[in-house]
Amino acid sequence: MARIVKEFTKGLWEEVPPFRFVLGLCSVLAVTTSMSSAIGLGGGVIFVTVMSNVLISAFRKVIPDKVRIAVFIVIIATAVIIVELTMQAYFYGLYEVLGIWIPLIVVNCLVLGRAEAFARKEPVIISLADGLGMGIGFTISLAVVASIREIIGAGTWFGSQVMPANYPGFTFILKPPGAFVCLGVMLGLMNVISARMDAKKKAAA
Repeated sequence: MARIVKEFTKGLWEEVPPFRFVLGLCSVLAVTTSMSSAIGLGGGVIFVTVMSNVLISAFRKVIPDKVRIAVFIVIIATAVIIVELTMQAYFYGLYEVLGIWIPLIVVNCLVLGRAEAFARKEPVIISLADGLGMGIGFTISLAVVASIREIIGAGTWFGSQVMPANYPGFTFILKPPGAFVCLGVMLGLMNVISARMDAKKKAAA
């Protein structure tokens, strides 16, 4: 049980994908102009990561090593198709907003990286915990960056006005350069917090 909790929680802080391993940055920079698109893509990534991790772990002993990457991509692509068709059927507005970023989950470094580095070596339940933790950590990262960009850039949050009606908006942060600046600030803050936490642990020891 302790191992399951450890593998789940590491994706929430210790190894949170965009900020620790700098994985999946293209989608982080592209869809974080609003909370709705960030949560939509994050939900898709959670489903794909969990499903691919579970299936790859379940069949890890029968997948030939020489073709494992191709098999992984087929499994991931199947999960992505399920996400895409579901969004088309029930969340069409969100599907139109996300556009190409839904099918591009197939080649997201986070999803393929967890399959190659973790799921193909570990039991199903451990792989499920890893995929769920990494997916949620990725989604939280998207949500944090999207909140900052949407509130400062447009004065809204989930499309609702949260700043004064006459707020002009800081449109720079909604553009690609602004996304890099926001992400850089977040990376810096996480490094500072981590350094302080490590210092406290050393002092306590």
